[in-house]
Amino acid sequence: MDDEPHIVELLKDYLELLGYPCEIALNGREALEKIRTDHSFTIVITDICMPEMDGIELIRQVKKNWPDIDFIAVTGFTRQYRYTDVVKAGASDFINKPFDFDELQAKIHRIIRERRLREQLRAISHHDPLTSIFNRRYFEEKVPQECYKSWRQGYRLHLVMFDIDQFKRYNDTYGHQAGDELLRKFAEILLLSTRQLIDIPFRYGGDEFALLIPYCANDGVLKVVNRIFDRYASRGFHPTSVSAGVSCFIRSDSPFQEDVADFIRRADQALYQAKREGGNQAVLDPASLSV
Repeated sequence: MDDEPHIVELLKDYLELLGYPCEIALNGREALEKIRTDHSFTIVITDICMPEMDGIELIRQVKKNWPDIDFIAVTGFTRQYRYTDVVKAGASDFINKPFDFDELQAKIHRIIRERRLREQLRAISHHDPLTSIFNRRYFEEKVPQECYKSWRQGYRLHLVMFDIDQFKRYNDTYGHQAGDELLRKFAEILLLSTRQLIDIPFRYGGDEFALLIPYCANDGVLKVVNRIFDRYASRGFHPTSVSAGVSCFIRSDSPFQEDVADFIRRADQALYQAKREGGNQAVLDPASLSV
């Protein structure tokens, strides 16, 4: 973004020559509208002094709504703005006018390297190191998102909580390495028994697992659970078995977060009912029967 057309056209030609597809804008408002309508942008190069909306205000507004977008601010050392203003607004880097294209390329490469590193760290933080499926941290982040989508788009969303029956006894008998292998195998069974990129499995903690199943009725979810039970039983992890509790998300007049907490609580209560009744079974939460 720059209010001088020949500068943005020159930058566009240079960046596309480097292999970076890009769009141009002549002021902050135009740029903000493009970002609102196209969420694929990852890096924004913006002049600071522009009409209608300056670069500082643009950075603030974009960072508030799309914090993953990186900014390179172009500044000419005017009295109105300082380096600290640019950094405080949320820019990843800055470059002085007139700038050198090699310097700009180096700054872009650094931002891309840092973005890749952040993505790798985010992936690590979301996955359980033992089973390689998603962990509880990601569960707590993902469940509210999926609940909101199911409510807004009008489809059913089920949560299945699993617990390995007699897991402690198995661990004590065969050792922790065997117990870890059992947990890895159960995670594999979850992946084999569910729809890739649709159903979402998690290791909730210890020998507890969770599974989000969208676009499915109660009987369809129970068929998936029974398939998991059958595959687990065929692996021969005696004397263990699997218990499961199932709930369907229900939107009420309560605050949204309370409905999300209730969704998890009902699945958990159904799970412990299954275990109280001897395990090796699935229990559907009573409130979900009416959905």
